[in-house]
Amino acid sequence: MPKFNYTALDAQGKETTGVLEVEDTNAAVSRIKEMGYFPTSVTEDTEKKKGRKVGAAGGKQASGLRKFNFNITIGSTVKGKVLCAFTRQLATLIDAGLPLLRGLRVLEKQEKNPVLKKAIRGISEAVEGGSTFSEAMAQYPKIFNKLYVNMVKAGEVAGALETVLNRLAEFMEKAQKIKSKVIAAMVYPSVVLGIATIIVTFLLIVIVPKFQEIFNEMLEGEPLPPLTLFLLAISNAMKHHAPVVSICIGAFVTVFKFLAKSKKGKFALDALKLRLPIFGQLIRKVGIARFTRTLGTLVSSGVPILQALMITRDTSGNEIIAKAVEQVHDAVKEGESIVQPLEASKVFPPMVISMIDVGEETGALPEMLMKIADTYEDEVDNAVGALTSLLEPLMIVGLALVIGTIVIALFLPLISIVNKLGAS
Repeated sequence: MPKFNYTALDAQGKETTGVLEVEDTNAAVSRIKEMGYFPTSVTEDTEKKKGRKVGAAGGKQASGLRKFNFNITIGSTVKGKVLCAFTRQLATLIDAGLPLLRGLRVLEKQEKNPVLKKAIRGISEAVEGGSTFSEAMAQYPKIFNKLYVNMVKAGEVAGALETVLNRLAEFMEKAQKIKSKVIAAMVYPSVVLGIATIIVTFLLIVIVPKFQEIFNEMLEGEPLPPLTLFLLAISNAMKHHAPVVSICIGAFVTVFKFLAKSKKGKFALDALKLRLPIFGQLIRKVGIARFTRTLGTLVSSGVPILQALMITRDTSGNEIIAKAVEQVHDAVKEGESIVQPLEASKVFPPMVISMIDVGEETGALPEMLMKIADTYEDEVDNAVGALTSLLEPLMIVGLALVIGTIVIALFLPLISIVNKLGAS
């Protein structure tokens, strides 16, 4: 009877290894699950020996090829739409009965994105050399994140790779849909803000100095209104001290980016985002939808809850939510419920906590998480529509106030000029 070496995770997320004598790989996986472990790697001793013999002749060359591909793609990323299409196509090919390696070769030939094409080639060579699909993907962390790699690993162990790939494709499609809606909502205010900046800059640099010449000539040293003096000071600063102003703005942006990248700065910035008057609720809803969708997808794919929580934390996109998830992880590790730390974080609404509580009690946590994600994704759609409708009049009113203030500041002295001419 063949022997199988295995690596598995226990309920606390700790890794354990061992050897089993069973008929085949499926029997080994079943036995490991009966022991209360989650298998992450199952290999037969004879396959390892064969792998060493094959690798002895071409190991250096294969290793070199993998390293070569890795070095090319490191630091390069692939757009979500492209990766989603690749995942969906690969799932379809495997579901149709095509072997994994052949499916990768087919997708490599038709892939137009050069970064992903090289990554697929490197993964194909690694799989052909004896690596698992997840191990090969892990060599390209800029393309395949922890969530992707761990879900693929779970699918490999469970023998349901096509199912997991379909879930991954659905997850990425949903995430891409939300991202696209939020970006679309920001296009209009960004364009209006850009046009307003150009108009105001033109007025301050070109128009306001001409009025200043008129004031100096006609008023002959008479005091100007405070609002006009303030406007002229800004105009002079922009016209005569443009390099200094540019350096100050550049320094501010650089310092802001530096602070935002630090741990404390990012935490403070993410906390501020959730408290914003208009965008705060939208950002919160996007974060909750992402958290529940990610955790639900991982757990339903067979990833252990502790490992799923750590991956969810790393991919949350918000430090406040990441901290809450980390507290949940620590509580679950100690054998406690998910609900208490979620409630203590004060990030998640009562409805979300209640639904998760029901899902945990009924043993349907993945399904409940997916329902929460669907609900909040619908709320994000509605919030984006409402936000777009609200921003249009707000931007128009804001632009009118800025232009109106400039016009008033320029016409206040003109009243004095007209009165002076009338008196003479």
